[in-house]
Amino acid sequence: MTKQYDYELIAIGGGSGGLSVAERAASYGIKCAVVESGKMGGTCVNVGCVPKKVMWFGANLAHALKDAQDYGFDVENRGFDWQQLVTKRDDYIKGINSWYHTYLADSNIDEIQGFASFIDAHTLDVDGKRYTAKHIVVSPGTKPMVPDIPGAELGITSDGFFELQDMPKQVAIVGSGYIAVELAGVLNSLGADVCMYLRKEHVLRSFDAMLRESLLEEMLDSGIDIMSRTQLVEIRQEADGKLTLVDEKGRENSGFDQLIWAIGRDPNTEGMKLDAAGIAVDEQGYIPTDKFQKTNVDHIFALGDVTGRAPLTPVAIAAGRRLADRLYNNQVDRHLDYSLVPTVVFSHPPIGTVGLTEEDAREQHGEAVKVYQTRFTAMYNALTRHKVQTAMKLVCVGAQEKVIGCHVIGPGADEMMQGFAVAIRMGATKKDLDDTIAIHPTSSEELVTMR
Repeated sequence: MTKQYDYELIAIGGGSGGLSVAERAASYGIKCAVVESGKMGGTCVNVGCVPKKVMWFGANLAHALKDAQDYGFDVENRGFDWQQLVTKRDDYIKGINSWYHTYLADSNIDEIQGFASFIDAHTLDVDGKRYTAKHIVVSPGTKPMVPDIPGAELGITSDGFFELQDMPKQVAIVGSGYIAVELAGVLNSLGADVCMYLRKEHVLRSFDAMLRESLLEEMLDSGIDIMSRTQLVEIRQEADGKLTLVDEKGRENSGFDQLIWAIGRDPNTEGMKLDAAGIAVDEQGYIPTDKFQKTNVDHIFALGDVTGRAPLTPVAIAAGRRLADRLYNNQVDRHLDYSLVPTVVFSHPPIGTVGLTEEDAREQHGEAVKVYQTRFTAMYNALTRHKVQTAMKLVCVGAQEKVIGCHVIGPGADEMMQGFAVAIRMGATKKDLDDTIAIHPTSSEELVTMR
């Protein structure tokens, strides 16, 4: 006799991965539910990509107001209202949250509000109620890390950044990844004094050297103070409320209104009782999966950032949809290929990248690698006082010069990368790019005219 379950599929986590697998499964007539203890949309919608991009747009307008003078406009900047931007941003996010509730109902997906933990491999406890499912998808995302040092609680994380009702004037940001550089760029552009603490020498250490070096140069030119090779050991709050940061060499840096930790993220699985279902985790607490998103338990799957692979919203969405296709639509080999995943860093200026860095390519292919690169001032910036540099690199391999990496930093990099990512995924060679008619005058034309 076939065992009866409450649902064919339950997704734990109402973020990109959980919502996408449930939505695709429901389109095949599968009875699904999504469990979420917070706001629908997960990190991306509420404290990540979406509100971050709104703030980035605001920061770009600050640059545009300065540039307008160089284009002949008599513009006076009489100040910036942080609260107005935050209010409009939050109203926008609330609209997305509300839409999710309607969308789930219209898609015949049950929404279960509460915190899910495992009772066994087919059974969940959600705030005292039990639910069973044939397939369970674990997609709770990650949470920001805070170091274990005295006074660390005096700082905030990226989550706390989106709760700020006033713009801090003196800000310390600890970290070197994309969250750190994005927040630093936004705050600096909007008028805050920003100091970044890097544990090692560079920002964006896993990115191509051209990108990280160009961005560091631009950040320094914009007035961001960079404290490289500096490890904090204590945070103190002084009588005036300001923060003092103490590093491992005993140096003290005082006068900060706010400290933001951007040192990484941990799997958001605390309290889920994964062991009750027999789900294995690695040393960092991430849930390993095979190429089909399957954990070590056959009917339990994991999606998104909790797997420790490519922590990007579109990746979680794509993996979730492919999983549902395979489980419920006879696409037996359907899975996500994690190679050639394009990504953008919304820094100032933005970065777009796909494929191997030059360093990784040479490690894998040795002398078969050929690199093309260029550096220039885009036409827009040719007329402005701040000469933002654009830099581009194509990493090619073999006699056919197949393009295996494309890296761009400069105005417009965020929008131009998508099309080149398609071409590279399809196996484009340098000749294919050379044979493509350039769109003139644009920065992107440099990618098809590079010599």
